[in-house]
Amino acid sequence: MNLNLFLFLLFGILAGISSLMVIISRNAVHSVLFLILVFCNTSALLLLLGSEFLSLMLIIVYVGAIAVLFLFVVMMLNVKINPLKINQYSITPIGSLIFFLFFSILSNSMRELDLINYQYSGVKFTSWVSEINFVNNIEIIGNVLYTNYCVLFLTCGIILLVAMIGVIVLTMHQRRDVKKQRIEIQLSRIPGNVVKFISLRS
Repeated sequence: MNLNLFLFLLFGILAGISSLMVIISRNAVHSVLFLILVFCNTSALLLLLGSEFLSLMLIIVYVGAIAVLFLFVVMMLNVKINPLKINQYSITPIGSLIFFLFFSILSNSMRELDLINYQYSGVKFTSWVSEINFVNNIEIIGNVLYTNYCVLFLTCGIILLVAMIGVIVLTMHQRRDVKKQRIEIQLSRIPGNVVKFISLRS
């Protein structure tokens, strides 16, 4: 078996198992960790298919920001496990309905794309050794962003900067009745007047 095909099947199976564990896990922290594993496996699949920009964006945005934020929120909230056991037979009808709808949508998509009669001729993977001397899609997107859409890109950055400053200003509450710390007075104090010795009666 080809190494690229083996890695593709391996990451695909791991992504499916991890996504199943996200639903099955009763602990919320474990579910978020399995969700991060799903994102990592999906990023590896995109990398094998030659879409390295989407792969890196998936790692940076979802794993580096959203999933870590979910993990911090779940750990800070300290979600307790519900001791009440859910009857599995009560959720079987709705689970069967969702599975039937998903299977029907998938079969219709395969029928429209004519994937049932598709003759397998090998999956086209990217050979990274031969791609060293060529321009990849990250460089192409960078060239397009910083040449044709340079003004729009900088405008979006300025809008985000103004929004961030506005949020900081709105959340700052200036209260006059709050005692503030004055560093200059604390630094100019005399060490001899700080400690006071008191003689106690024995």
